[in-house]
Amino acid sequence: MTAKPVTNVWLIRHAEPDASVHGLCYGSLDVPLSVTGREQAAQLAERLRAEPLAAIYSSPRVRATQTAEAVAAPHGLTTCVCPAFREIDFGDFEGRPYDEIAASHPAIYRRWMESPTEVQFPTGESFAQMRERVLGAYRPLLATHEAHSIAIVTHGGVVRIVLADVLGIPPRNIFRIAQRYAALNRIRYASECPSVELVNT
Repeated sequence: MTAKPVTNVWLIRHAEPDASVHGLCYGSLDVPLSVTGREQAAQLAERLRAEPLAAIYSSPRVRATQTAEAVAAPHGLTTCVCPAFREIDFGDFEGRPYDEIAASHPAIYRRWMESPTEVQFPTGESFAQMRERVLGAYRPLLATHEAHSIAIVTHGGVVRIVLADVLGIPPRNIFRIAQRYAALNRIRYASECPSVELVNT
């Protein structure tokens, strides 16, 4: 029997963003990396320097593209920006302090805190819409890059969606998967059952 080729997918949460967004709700807003974030991105690049990456994909948000460019540099790769890997769109809540949102939209805010995957953000997205676009873009990459190693630099929510899908975790439990800034995760595809080998390292 011929062994199935191995495909490795590195899921990477972007490095730390600038402090200007601390305490604010942001998903679609473009925020650059902090000084610490740039250092984290450089460390990621070193950790993956020896990995034979065939391609690097990134969310279009600058905090992700800056991280991706650092990882891509040692490999001589150009980052492929994929809009589907962007963070959720919080709509009317974008850029607003959380306490202000709680005061102006108490019912939605309470549901968001209690059941975050069941909220439709005003003029924005729902988690279900985000999940559909993320997985709709992710799954074809597996066939495109079969037997290769690729990296996807994105956001905590996107990483959790992919990991939860692979692990069979229901959407309501995705926040049980920790994802710090600059977290590395790896999924190995070598059979009908993919294997999650690293999480939040």
